[in-house]
Amino acid sequence: MSDICDFITGQMFLDTDDERIRQKIERLLIEEKGYSKQDIEVDREFEIVIGDEKNKSKVDLIVNIKGKRFMIMRCARGSLVSREREILSCARILDAYQIPFAIVTNGEDAEVLDTISGEVIGNGLKTIPSKANALEAIKQIKFKKLLEKRIEKEKRIFLAFDAIKCPSKCD
Repeated sequence: MSDICDFITGQMFLDTDDERIRQKIERLLIEEKGYSKQDIEVDREFEIVIGDEKNKSKVDLIVNIKGKRFMIMRCARGSLVSREREILSCARILDAYQIPFAIVTNGEDAEVLDTISGEVIGNGLKTIPSKANALEAIKQIKFKKLLEKRIEKEKRIFLAFDAIKCPSKCD
């Protein structure tokens, strides 16, 4: 397999179906939605601790607005609905507060989810918030911490989905 150069970071990644989707979404965010490369964290690694056990995972894209993580994205081929719970749990545990929006996309379609309610609030790539929309929305958002009793549950849910990920390339 060959490598592909990341549009935002210039870093080389293995050229897979999922990576091509991420590259398409990175271009959409920059070229159509008005974000800068500095607004976006790519392939962000993080640690999940449950008891004495430490696990590492990654999230495809995180969009930051005014120093706050505003939305988190999972870019992968296939069904969107099958990835909703994974990205919601990640948005709930990645930071000290719940990242307001979680998005799943296969590069052709997208679902925008409200992290607090878990509800789908937008369908299609056109519903991914632009930077202008995000700057307006962030004025109204209260960044809420997840209830302590839910943190452990969300960590376990995320790790369960993380453990069963499909291979990165279709045969």
